[in-house]
Amino acid sequence: MEQQNPTPAGQERSLNKQMLKKLLIVAVLMFGFGYGLVPVYKQICELTGINLLTPKDSMVGDIKNTQVDKSRTITVEFDANAQGPWRFRPTVSSMQVHPGEMAQVVYEVVNTQSRSMDAQAIPSYAPQQATAHFKKMECFCFKQQTLGPNEARQMPVVFYIDPALPRDVKTITLSYTFFEIGGPGKKAS
Repeated sequence: MEQQNPTPAGQERSLNKQMLKKLLIVAVLMFGFGYGLVPVYKQICELTGINLLTPKDSMVGDIKNTQVDKSRTITVEFDANAQGPWRFRPTVSSMQVHPGEMAQVVYEVVNTQSRSMDAQAIPSYAPQQATAHFKKMECFCFKQQTLGPNEARQMPVVFYIDPALPRDVKTITLSYTFFEIGGPGKKAS
């Protein structure tokens, strides 16, 4: 009997199947390798102390903000004035903070009109020498506010007092004046 040589098409199909099997094995190995690197990477970072995004629970108590001056306490009083048809007030009248310590206060505003209104808040500080030392990280006063008809909104102010504040300043008053921009029927530009 004569030996039959596979046809070129059959030989090609057989080679394609072998190549597909090899590629699938390589793909599975690559995926497994990439998946296995995550815990290895975390362990290496933990051991070396680099790229540590979230400290271990045992370390959290040891981390301190060295910029906070715990030897002093400043009373920050909050005030609100509304120029227009608003109800505007802070949720607390005062709080105690240490210089360098982050704090947050929330102001509430209610548009008492049945129309949309654009408004802006302007801060002022007392005593005047505290102005340069009152640092706001987030504030509704940074941009114009648009409130819908009868809309109520809570707006945060995140701040800290610079530790360079003169030692004789024990109380700071933060006051906001909230006023309509453009008036009825006018759109602010």
